[in-house]
Amino acid sequence: MENRRVLSGMRPTGRLHLGHYHGVLRNWVRMQDDYECFYFVADWHALTTHYDAPGTMKEHVWEMVVDWLAAGIDPEKATLFVQSRIPEHAELHLLLSMVTPLGWLERVPSFKDQQLKLREKDLATYGFLGYPLLQSADILIYRAAHVPVGEDQVPHVELTREIARRFNHFFGRGKEFEMNIERAMKQMGKKAARSFHRLKQQYTEQGDQAAYALGLELISHQQNLSKKQKEQLTGYFAGRGEVILPEAAALLTSAAKMPGLDGQKMSKSYGNIIALRDRPERVEQAIRVMPTDPARVRLTDPGDPEKCPVWQFHLVYSDHETREWVSSGCRAASFGCLECKKPLIGKVLEEQEQIRDRAKPYESHPERVREVIHEGNRKAGEAARETMRIVRKAVGTIY
Repeated sequence: MENRRVLSGMRPTGRLHLGHYHGVLRNWVRMQDDYECFYFVADWHALTTHYDAPGTMKEHVWEMVVDWLAAGIDPEKATLFVQSRIPEHAELHLLLSMVTPLGWLERVPSFKDQQLKLREKDLATYGFLGYPLLQSADILIYRAAHVPVGEDQVPHVELTREIARRFNHFFGRGKEFEMNIERAMKQMGKKAARSFHRLKQQYTEQGDQAAYALGLELISHQQNLSKKQKEQLTGYFAGRGEVILPEAAALLTSAAKMPGLDGQKMSKSYGNIIALRDRPERVEQAIRVMPTDPARVRLTDPGDPEKCPVWQFHLVYSDHETREWVSSGCRAASFGCLECKKPLIGKVLEEQEQIRDRAKPYESHPERVREVIHEGNRKAGEAARETMRIVRKAVGTIY
């Protein structure tokens, strides 16, 4: 059976805003119908940069989960859980650290970038240096096949794949593995086994990528082999040991570029957000006073939509006909900026009304949110414990 498991998480730093919704949550909602989705509250990750403010964590966690549910995440379709409630994350993180070169962590693109952006914080900590490794443990503990990311996050997934490869290389070559390979080869039959050895030799000795592809195809077509045996043969073919921790692939997701009220990236640190469950009157007022093209000083001055933050909102919310009306009217100065904002206000308020309606049952009955997370923790814990039974056996800590 094809592995359709997806793993994604989010740091709890307070109520979410429209940037989170259009950048991440809408993709999560779409994926829950097609994949086995595990979505987690990354509270340990939050501590890597916000360790000096632990008192806000509890409130932020529950507010964020309500926002997830309000956005349309269905706990009947997706598993929602809290990272710190699954201690196996920390155990796998520790074991991965035994074989991960220090240089791999120092070269992560966001390591120095975040240190520059957060100069006011002391980030010369092991926790901050090691957070990409904890991120890898989050993915590998659930044996996920896919990690939904934007292009800027692909290096994190690639690091996870390298770490899995290195772990499998060190801990996947015991005597039992050799016996299992021999047994699987016999089950393949003599003709298929000869082809397998020939293709493996072409790949390992000559780097023949076509032979590698043919070898994987040969393995996948063996009806006499179990999924486990196919994983073992795949690792053996590539020169690794047993695939203890399967490599996840980056699942590139489309995301609308949601600007802030001032045209910059929407961020609480910039004070330019619209919260996911904001008050309607606050939303309307915030959009009404949004800055526009500075060239439009008077009503009769023509404008350029490309230089206007409001236009960026129209690209997210308005249909083609409305955008055409806005673009031509702005350039011809046939109406004022407030007139341009009216259809936008209506669309944002309509979207938020649906979100607030979905949130009401959970706001009125907070115990329902805790029940969702309790059940999600149970499901996630079962999956994590199964992986750790395999990992502990491989590293030799089961005596």
